[in-house]
Amino acid sequence: MQPTTTAIVYLFGIIAIAAGVCFLQIRSSQRSRLWWGIALLLWGAGALFAGTSYEAFSYAIKCAGRDTCIWTSWWEICYLVLSVASVDAILIAEAYSCTVGKWRKALILYAVIGAALYLAAVIIGALIPIKFLISFELLILVCAPTVVMLLLINGRRYYKLKKRMDLVLLRTWAWLVLTIAAYFLYFISGLTQRLWAQGIWFPENDVLHIGLIIWMVYITLGVSPLVEDEPL
Repeated sequence: MQPTTTAIVYLFGIIAIAAGVCFLQIRSSQRSRLWWGIALLLWGAGALFAGTSYEAFSYAIKCAGRDTCIWTSWWEICYLVLSVASVDAILIAEAYSCTVGKWRKALILYAVIGAALYLAAVIIGALIPIKFLISFELLILVCAPTVVMLLLINGRRYYKLKKRMDLVLLRTWAWLVLTIAAYFLYFISGLTQRLWAQGIWFPENDVLHIGLIIWMVYITLGVSPLVEDEPL
């Protein structure tokens, strides 16, 4: 059990759900805000699933009453599926706020197909099993093209239109990229082990989720008041 890490993950999940509720409360007729709300509710729920199985109740779920611990659980499968679905929902929100016509349809189709394919891959990975198909690394690989698209869409729009909404969204994606990069850099640095040798528990997951908490607060305060549908 990792009490501090559990608390940080649960805190992030609660903040994400609260952010999703905020978007839904102010959605009016804006479909972009609706999909932002859906995305953050999914992300928050996924974080709660992750905190439950990876940290808080890991032993009870995967080891208790067994001769050998199982290597994953359906809690973790739900976390992976909800997390990718959340990113795809954000892409749909982006489609409504930043594109029109065939580009909007293409982005929405990409998001729906991507979510369906990932769901199939995760189920296959759990049943066969194939560990890579239900790994955090594959989750990052699946979401990376979407994040790149988000950066390109808002970067291009801000260059052309100089709209504040695009600048705020551009900062949003940049902070997400920096947070994930910090996670991997911390992981390969070995700092977790060196700090633990001195009695200090601060793993790479804490780096990730503290960064995501800051990210979620920025989305709530900065993105929610500005995002709106692009007129057809």
